[in-house]
Amino acid sequence: MTDDSDYHGPEGLRVRGTILVVPGRGETRATYARLGRRLAADAYRVRVTEAPVLDAGDPSASLTAFAARVFDAVEDTAAGDGAVRPVVLLGADSGAAAIAALLARDGTTDARGPDAVVLAGLPGLSGRAAGPAGPAGPAGTSGTWDDELNVRTSCPAHRGTLTEDPQVRRGALDDAVPDAVLTAAHEGELGVPALFLVGDADPLADHEALARAAKSLPRARLSVVHGAHHDVLNDLQHRSVAAEVVGFLETLRNGLLPPITVRSSAW
Repeated sequence: MTDDSDYHGPEGLRVRGTILVVPGRGETRATYARLGRRLAADAYRVRVTEAPVLDAGDPSASLTAFAARVFDAVEDTAAGDGAVRPVVLLGADSGAAAIAALLARDGTTDARGPDAVVLAGLPGLSGRAAGPAGPAGPAGTSGTWDDELNVRTSCPAHRGTLTEDPQVRRGALDDAVPDAVLTAAHEGELGVPALFLVGDADPLADHEALARAAKSLPRARLSVVHGAHHDVLNDLQHRSVAAEVVGFLETLRNGLLPPITVRSSAW
């Protein structure tokens, strides 16, 4: 598909699974080039698609269109016998909300559905940044690019990537994610194993709601990244976060049994 970016593993290695990355508000496919290369280096087939378009006036139709595009993008990675399983949908920000809301609505009845999901930087029900006096109004990032970058990340490389990409839509974090989508994402049943990733310095997250959501699901893990902001996949801790994602993928391939158990540690 022409609107997707692809990352392939080292030549000669068997593909271990398929990952579809769905960006969030204002982001482009280029935003996830670093993550795509890193996951592909571990022999995963990675495809980065476009951020979802979520219409508050008709969120159900938006999710239907999103589902068609996602499933088509996954199928298009197939070489012959279908996409290499497991298929994992990895979403950030509104991408995470759209994935969770879609599964909460449709479940996993579609044979093309994912085997697991990674939900990174899932916005809270307000979907906007909190200022010093409490929840912000429509200009949740105070309207300046530096303010938005401070909400997103403290990683100099990622700040440069966002700043230098002319396709990144500045001010996008002020766009509200439809309430129906966020409610479904936080309260719905996913039906597949899920890894939630959130930065403990993310002002757009509702940390208590995330904890409740993860505990309510039978196969979920909530990983909190210390010092990370909203763009948890691309902040200073991106190497450790990528390792957490790969660890989840390998655990998924092993029937949700971790390949490694720590029996003793000094830290």
